[in-house]
Amino acid sequence: MKKIIYTSLACLAVVAMSISCGGRSARTAEEIAKAKADSIEQARKDSIKTAVLSNKNSSPYEIMEVLNEEPIFDILTTKGVIRVKLYSKTPKHKANFETLALTGFYDSLLFHRVINDFMIQTGDPNTRDTSLVDEWGKGDPSYTIPAEFVSEYTHKKGALAAARRGDQANPKKESSGSQFYIVQDAENCIHLNGEYTVFGETISGFPVIDAIAKVPTDRRDRPIDPIRIIRIIPIE
Repeated sequence: MKKIIYTSLACLAVVAMSISCGGRSARTAEEIAKAKADSIEQARKDSIKTAVLSNKNSSPYEIMEVLNEEPIFDILTTKGVIRVKLYSKTPKHKANFETLALTGFYDSLLFHRVINDFMIQTGDPNTRDTSLVDEWGKGDPSYTIPAEFVSEYTHKKGALAAARRGDQANPKKESSGSQFYIVQDAENCIHLNGEYTVFGETISGFPVIDAIAKVPTDRRDRPIDPIRIIRIIPIE
């Protein structure tokens, strides 16, 4: 009798194992199917992104739709290329920079304020016109951007930050609609943390930042030999 009971229990164990194994196999198959579907969908998105980014006729808004959550842009200058990443936690500044870059707003603008061991500044539309030289540093698209201070985003070397008017005229510390600067020396920019919105960072091209910062300048911190943004192009 005991032998029969043991045999029955053994059979039940085998059946249970079979069911269990079958369940694992079914779940694995589902996971594989999902992985394949995800892979196909990602390939489709990558294909669309490549097509949009490579199409010269794509509108700025079509391009913005396919960019990464933290998009990467190349700032092509007459001194070389600075590659930057925009932060997702400063969405207003990110969207504004994307729009201006993709519509050609920054094309041909000068680095109008350059201070070695500090930062390099650009983005003033007035710098396209030498007859407005006394107004360089004051130009913008006639709007400001609400401050977006994020404690983890500091003025480290290569940080991308928005310029703005002083506190007396601008108590809310709202950013310029277009002017921005890139930190060359983090130690000398510590006091700017929490005062100016940092909305991106440099990921390559640090020697270009140094090269621009070290050029000879006049008494207004303007490079003697003009340094321009050629254009700003999206990478991913």
